[in-house]
Amino acid sequence: MAKVLITDDEGSIRRTLKEILQFEKYEVDEAADGLDCLAKVKKTQYDAILLDIKMPKMDGMETLEKLQELAPDTPVIMISGHGTIDTAVEAVKKGAFDFIAKPPDLNRLLITIRNAMDKSSLVSEAKVLKQRIAKSKVQEIIGESEGIIKIKETIERVAPTDARVLILGQNGSGKELVARWLHEQSHRANAPIVEVNCAAIPSELIESELFGHEKGAFTSAIKQRIGKFEQAHGGTLFLDEIGDMSLSAQAKVLRALQENRITRVGGDKDISVDVRVVAATNKDLRKEIEAGRFREDLYHRLAVIILQVPSLNDRREDIPLLIEHFILQICNEYGVAIKNITSEALLLLQQVNWTGNIRELRNVVERLIILSGNEINANDVKSYVLPTSVASQQKLRDVFEQFGNLDDLHRFIEQEFANYKSN
Repeated sequence: MAKVLITDDEGSIRRTLKEILQFEKYEVDEAADGLDCLAKVKKTQYDAILLDIKMPKMDGMETLEKLQELAPDTPVIMISGHGTIDTAVEAVKKGAFDFIAKPPDLNRLLITIRNAMDKSSLVSEAKVLKQRIAKSKVQEIIGESEGIIKIKETIERVAPTDARVLILGQNGSGKELVARWLHEQSHRANAPIVEVNCAAIPSELIESELFGHEKGAFTSAIKQRIGKFEQAHGGTLFLDEIGDMSLSAQAKVLRALQENRITRVGGDKDISVDVRVVAATNKDLRKEIEAGRFREDLYHRLAVIILQVPSLNDRREDIPLLIEHFILQICNEYGVAIKNITSEALLLLQQVNWTGNIRELRNVVERLIILSGNEINANDVKSYVLPTSVASQQKLRDVFEQFGNLDDLHRFIEQEFANYKSN
């Protein structure tokens, strides 16, 4: 049964509207003023709200603004006995679904409520669809190595909580994927996960990006902008490469984490936010703290749980599984037949020094799929991947096997260097 909240300071009007709506099979609650309305909305999710403009304690317009923050997807229908066209326009500009003058025409009131319900249903359906699409795009965490098993077990324990998580690891090691799985396994999975790449945003714009800004806050602020904290309300905010965030932005993030409130740039109003913050960095934040580039108090706020994502070089046993996954994924994207890869080719790829981690491995697999024949073999790896790296590593192993002790090896190196100089 659809729920409607009637907010009006006149008890007789509330009772009359309640009787009409209950006759139409709506579940109805009453609020005597704006404060009462906000208190009820915090506890109950409504499908529509009827809101009088003229009320004591907090008028309808101010209540409407608060509702836009508290329940932005709930349609609000404004009603007033002193309505003008200017008042109606102002109400709609501030987010009202419609404006109805008192005494309301009952047919129009019921049609407006039904239309508001339709809009509410469409918004809900769109959110569910968006969530399903987002979930389908989240890749599995591939691997059976000790480090990856530990990561999966930690996610399983930590995700259902609201504990903040700091993810550490090299570039390309999969920190973003870990963050997305933390979100997907949490009770916030039906809300958005909003990502901010702190390294990609200029320091002078990071505060506006995170907290939003008011119109006229600076030269190019031609309209109000909602920041990432507000966009992630009810969900997860992923602060990637947080080690590159400016100190001034760090101070404001610290306040937001302490108080669960933010202030838009150029604004003076505190806005409540409910977000779970997950941060990631490839930097050693302890060294950044010693160098004065990162706030220690912010570090302790973020590092409730620390997840260390292993590099690909530290989980070489996972390389065959990852390669099989990427072959299937890339061949499907290109619309070509799935290619097999020989055990010799896999062995060679496991010997490579993967400085770019998972990201580099995927690029290499894509290159092999494009350039190889019907099967990816050892010759393809030697020709198209890292011929100098693989060959030099193999030559070095061969050289070591020729000598029984370090003195012989040392003499060999000196001789090779002398030959190089003479040539």
